[in-house]
Amino acid sequence: MPPMLRRARDTLFWSLCAGALLLVVAPALAIIGSLLQQAWPVLGLRLLTTTTAVNGLQNAILGTLVLCLGILILAGPVGIAAGIYLAEFGPRRRSSWLRLGSETLAGIPSIVVGYVAYLVLDEEMHWGYSLLAGILALSTIVLPYIVKTTEIALRQVPTTLREGARALGLPRVTTLRRVLLPPAIPGIASGLVVALAISVGETAPLLYTVGFSDRNPTPDLFQHPVGYLTYVVFLNATLPTRQEHEVAAAAGVVIVVLLLALIATGRAIVRRAARHAAQMTA
Repeated sequence: MPPMLRRARDTLFWSLCAGALLLVVAPALAIIGSLLQQAWPVLGLRLLTTTTAVNGLQNAILGTLVLCLGILILAGPVGIAAGIYLAEFGPRRRSSWLRLGSETLAGIPSIVVGYVAYLVLDEEMHWGYSLLAGILALSTIVLPYIVKTTEIALRQVPTTLREGARALGLPRVTTLRRVLLPPAIPGIASGLVVALAISVGETAPLLYTVGFSDRNPTPDLFQHPVGYLTYVVFLNATLPTRQEHEVAAAAGVVIVVLLLALIATGRAIVRRAARHAAQMTA
């Protein structure tokens, strides 16, 4: 192929890639710009220091962070342990059934999970609108993502590391802890970030399980509703006044900032773990 034709083909390919990237990035930037424009009159310290009772967001931000922490504590270890079992320890037939159950769970609409949690936890077990019910519902929704990413991350670890550990006579648990998990951490961290990002954007299951409260969250796990950001967007966007629309847009801006913080934290963990894995495989 002549050099000029090859350069023209490469230019066309990269132009198409840039156009595809622009199609993805432009709508996101437009949404963020629109949110900032609407929320600008109410953005400030007062928004972070007052509750939704007086058009602030303090209780909603704290409630969202508490829910994320609960998901990290509950769904994180369970999902990682399940992914490790499927990748390293489970028999093939049993693993296939467990994998099918996890994939089926991932396909269930979140509002259905929330409604079932409402019937079982709020009504049958008399928890009422509560923090723990919301954490359990969101953990059920995001668990398949953590399981899948953990399993894939472990299966992508080079086979030479397993063979080397086996040749040295290391026990399976020691091999997992000291040889396989370090290079798999980037994939596992990515799964946790995706799970938290999904939970930050959920509304329907929390309407059934957590309710809403204008007060800051308390350590009580039962019979205490909790505020969260997506409810502010959901409710205030339907109200007639301009100030309430501005608060809804401000809640959207805070959600975007939380997502960006999660992504930045995940990328920092991935970079550090990738350097460590490169040293191990060098």
